[in-house]
Amino acid sequence: MAIKTIEQFRTEATSEIESAKPLYAQVNNERREFTDAEYDQAIEDLAQSKLDEQDNGYARARLEAYPDWRESLDMLFHDMTAGKGDKTGDWYKALKKVKDDNPKPS
Repeated sequence: MAIKTIEQFRTEATSEIESAKPLYAQVNNERREFTDAEYDQAIEDLAQSKLDEQDNGYARARLEAYPDWRESLDMLFHDMTAGKGDKTGDWYKALKKVKDDNPKPS
Protein backbone atom coordinates (compact mmCIF):
# COMPACT_ATOMS: atom_id res chain seq x y z
CA MET A 1 0.00 0.00 0.00
CA ALA A 2 1.38 3.38 -1.00
CA ILE A 3 1.83 6.07 1.62
CA LYS A 4 -0.57 8.98 1.09
CA THR A 5 0.01 12.63 1.90
CA ILE A 6 -2.24 14.80 4.05
CA GLU A 7 -3.36 16.55 0.85
CA GLN A 8 -4.51 13.23 -0.62
CA PHE A 9 -6.41 12.49 2.58
CA ARG A 10 -7.99 15.97 2.47
CA THR A 11 -9.20 15.25 -1.06
CA GLU A 12 -10.70 11.92 0.06
CA ALA A 13 -12.24 13.52 3.13
CA THR A 14 -13.74 16.33 1.08
CA SER A 15 -15.41 13.79 -1.19
CA GLU A 16 -16.76 11.81 1.75
CA ILE A 17 -18.08 14.87 3.59
CA GLU A 18 -19.61 16.31 0.41
CA SER A 19 -21.43 13.02 -0.27
CA ALA A 20 -22.74 12.96 3.31
CA LYS A 21 -24.23 16.48 3.16
CA PRO A 22 -26.21 17.83 4.78
CA LEU A 23 -24.64 17.34 8.21
CA TYR A 24 -26.28 18.74 11.29
CA ALA A 25 -25.27 20.07 14.69
CA GLN A 26 -27.38 20.17 17.84
CA VAL A 27 -27.15 23.63 19.43
CA ASN A 28 -29.35 24.76 22.33
CA ASN A 29 -31.78 21.92 21.67
CA GLU A 30 -32.12 23.00 18.05
CA ARG A 31 -30.90 21.11 15.03
CA ARG A 32 -29.13 23.15 12.36
CA GLU A 33 -26.98 22.40 9.35
CA PHE A 34 -23.21 22.72 9.72
CA THR A 35 -21.73 26.12 8.94
CA ASP A 36 -19.03 26.38 6.26
CA ALA A 37 -16.41 26.50 9.01
CA GLU A 38 -17.83 23.33 10.58
CA TYR A 39 -17.75 21.55 7.22
CA ASP A 40 -14.12 22.65 6.79
CA GLN A 41 -13.30 21.39 10.29
CA ALA A 42 -15.04 18.06 9.62
CA ILE A 43 -12.95 17.61 6.47
CA GLU A 44 -9.73 18.42 8.33
CA ASP A 45 -10.62 16.13 11.24
CA LEU A 46 -11.40 13.24 8.89
CA ALA A 47 -8.19 13.81 6.90
CA GLN A 48 -6.09 13.91 10.08
CA SER A 49 -7.81 10.76 11.34
CA LYS A 50 -7.02 8.94 8.09
CA LEU A 51 -3.39 10.09 8.26
CA ASP A 52 -3.10 8.92 11.87
CA GLU A 53 -4.56 5.53 10.96
CA GLN A 54 -2.09 5.18 8.08
CA ASP A 55 0.89 6.17 10.22
CA ASN A 56 -0.04 4.53 13.52
CA GLY A 57 -2.83 2.03 12.89
CA TYR A 58 -0.42 -0.87 12.53
CA ALA A 59 1.09 -0.13 15.95
CA ARG A 60 -2.32 -0.07 17.66
CA ALA A 61 -3.28 -3.30 15.90
CA ARG A 62 -0.04 -4.94 17.04
CA LEU A 63 -0.61 -3.87 20.63
CA GLU A 64 -4.01 -5.55 20.60
CA ALA A 65 -2.70 -8.70 18.88
CA TYR A 66 0.46 -9.34 20.91
CA PRO A 67 0.12 -11.93 23.64
CA ASP A 68 0.01 -10.63 27.19
CA TRP A 69 3.56 -9.90 28.39
CA ARG A 70 3.32 -12.63 31.06
CA GLU A 71 2.30 -15.19 28.45
CA SER A 72 5.03 -13.92 26.11
CA LEU A 73 7.71 -14.29 28.78
CA ASP A 74 6.43 -17.77 29.62
CA MET A 75 6.67 -18.77 25.93
CA LEU A 76 10.20 -17.39 25.80
CA PHE A 77 11.18 -19.26 28.97
CA HIS A 78 9.83 -22.55 27.61
CA ASP A 79 11.55 -21.99 24.25
CA MET A 80 14.88 -21.32 25.95
CA THR A 81 14.46 -24.33 28.24
CA ALA A 82 13.78 -26.49 25.17
CA GLY A 83 16.80 -25.03 23.37
CA LYS A 84 14.65 -23.15 20.84
CA GLY A 85 16.29 -19.76 21.08
CA ASP A 86 16.12 -19.35 17.32
CA LYS A 87 13.27 -18.89 14.85
CA THR A 88 11.72 -22.29 15.63
CA GLY A 89 10.32 -21.34 19.03
CA ASP A 90 6.70 -20.52 19.84
CA TRP A 91 7.62 -17.06 21.16
CA TYR A 92 9.33 -16.04 17.92
CA LYS A 93 6.54 -17.50 15.79
CA ALA A 94 3.82 -15.70 17.80
CA LEU A 95 5.51 -12.31 17.52
CA LYS A 96 6.43 -12.83 13.87
CA LYS A 97 2.78 -13.60 13.04
CA VAL A 98 1.61 -10.36 14.71
CA LYS A 99 4.20 -8.35 12.76
CA ASP A 100 3.37 -10.10 9.49
CA ASP A 101 -0.37 -9.61 10.00
CA ASN A 102 0.12 -5.90 10.85
CA PRO A 103 2.97 -4.57 8.68
CA LYS A 104 4.39 -1.08 8.93
CA PRO A 105 3.27 1.12 6.06
CA SER A 106 5.86 1.55 3.32
